[in-house]
Amino acid sequence: MMDMGSSSGEKCPFELNFKPETFKAGDLVSYRVSGTMMDMPFVGVLVEVHDDHVMLAHYGGDDAVAGNIMRGTKTDRPVVSEEDALR
Repeated sequence: MMDMGSSSGEKCPFELNFKPETFKAGDLVSYRVSGTMMDMPFVGVLVEVHDDHVMLAHYGGDDAVAGNIMRGTKTDRPVVSEEDALR
């Protein structure tokens, strides 16, 4: 993924999965937060994958799942509610 928040054309340092049909727990995804932060990209780790939604946590750079678990849409870039993200 190119230019994820960078104007210099640098390659994104994360291997992200953008294919909902292949999502599995442990995958890194780019997710969005509804509301005032919709234009900002975030990196999350999938905790659970369901038929119509995913459960994910913000990715902090290591394998440990830390912070709150958020419900997101099962789309190429899941969307979580601003309320869930700010808990």
